[in-house]
Amino acid sequence: MHRMHPFRQGTESSLTGLSGLKTLPASIPSFSKRIGLIGGSAPSPRHMRIAEEMGRRIAENGFTLVNGGLRGVMEASARGAKAGGGWVIGILPGKSAHEANSFTDIAVPTGLGYLRNALVVLNSDVLVAIAGAYGTLSEIAYTQIYGRKVFGIETWDIPGVIPAASAQDAMDQINAFLRGQK
Repeated sequence: MHRMHPFRQGTESSLTGLSGLKTLPASIPSFSKRIGLIGGSAPSPRHMRIAEEMGRRIAENGFTLVNGGLRGVMEASARGAKAGGGWVIGILPGKSAHEANSFTDIAVPTGLGYLRNALVVLNSDVLVAIAGAYGTLSEIAYTQIYGRKVFGIETWDIPGVIPAASAQDAMDQINAFLRGQK
């Protein structure tokens, strides 16, 4: 069953005269917590399924998904978030918003390459790492530099990464963490 994100109901607006841009909702809730999802661009099918489920759970819990906007776990999580009626912000490494996957609502081109990983972290209240290699490791390092919590599903087993057994476990831990912040 496809549910409309509660903040998106009745907010559709059409951007006309802007070639190549899709119709976007009128406004994104600025008070919505943003959950970052980081991980590989060439993950296994298992990690793709986990990322898609995580994206859906993020949306169904009323959060905005932030990721790198490209393929792999980024696209899978964005697809899941859209299926859950949510919002997706993609912080892109290149110079064009057209590089974003088709499930990204707001594409932010940076022209920074891997340096954009810091921006993914800074634009997230809490993050989830799924598998990944050295790019993911750099994002995990930024979570520690900038004081963000990061929950990990089958990713780097290093200090600072809070293990989660599944997408549901990660979501439960995120909700408990965010409730404790209030």
